[in-house]
Amino acid sequence: MAIHPLETTEKIRSTYINYLKTIKPFQDEELRKEFAQAIEAQDMLVKGPLLQIALPYKKDLSIHQLVDEGVLSPRFEQLCSNALQYDRPLYAHQVKAIRKAVSGRNLVVSTGTGSGKTEAFLIPILDYLLREQDAGTLSQPGVRALLLYPMNALANDQMKRLRRILEKYQAITFGRYINIQETPETKAQAKTAFKNMYGDSEPDIDNELKSREEMHAAPPHLLATNYAMLEYLLLRPNATNLFDGETGKHWHFIILDEAHVYDGANATLQFQI
Repeated sequence: MAIHPLETTEKIRSTYINYLKTIKPFQDEELRKEFAQAIEAQDMLVKGPLLQIALPYKKDLSIHQLVDEGVLSPRFEQLCSNALQYDRPLYAHQVKAIRKAVSGRNLVVSTGTGSGKTEAFLIPILDYLLREQDAGTLSQPGVRALLLYPMNALANDQMKRLRRILEKYQAITFGRYINIQETPETKAQAKTAFKNMYGDSEPDIDNELKSREEMHAAPPHLLATNYAMLEYLLLRPNATNLFDGETGKHWHFIILDEAHVYDGANATLQFQI
């Protein structure tokens, strides 16, 4: 259904004004009139509507075409699905970021909301893991990529995306290490918590490590967390397998999502890693 911006704005404004008049029932008639005049004044409660025209992002090559060029691993043909489409054209800024990342460059991606920043870092990470599979080293547990988020909600959104991308590709493991309610200690507790939280709305797949004991024993290839939990993990003895020893030697990527929000002590921690 089409929404007329001017008519909708006026309807919302009128409804809100009527609400304010209802919760402020002045007994004095003059006060009622003055209050009504004040809240009905132009631009008192609502300014706008403000409209912004956003031009479409320029499209470029697909994953398939980047595979044909030799930029990405041929294994993407088996990994790709509706969640990460093989033949869908990527945006130009995504392709540029992918080319730089797979060549070993560090980069910052700054672009608009909904413009595919996730693909810009996730596709190079998946490419690295697929090439590890070719080399025969992917079977070795250990974090290859840390996905760091300022809020749990963002980490949870990323997990939903990863479940769909990796649902049929069990060779790549991933996990979310946040609070004890969402990342319980034991596998049995995690299975129950996952069922209670999502029911049947999310795929329950074996290559998602859902408990702390699983991730301590065999760290996942992709690890999502937040900055507060990362500081805790760096100090926790039973989490040392994530960073040190035989399973801690595989680190290759650190992703800072929403990097502009980090400042003060939080930024000091992250940029010293």
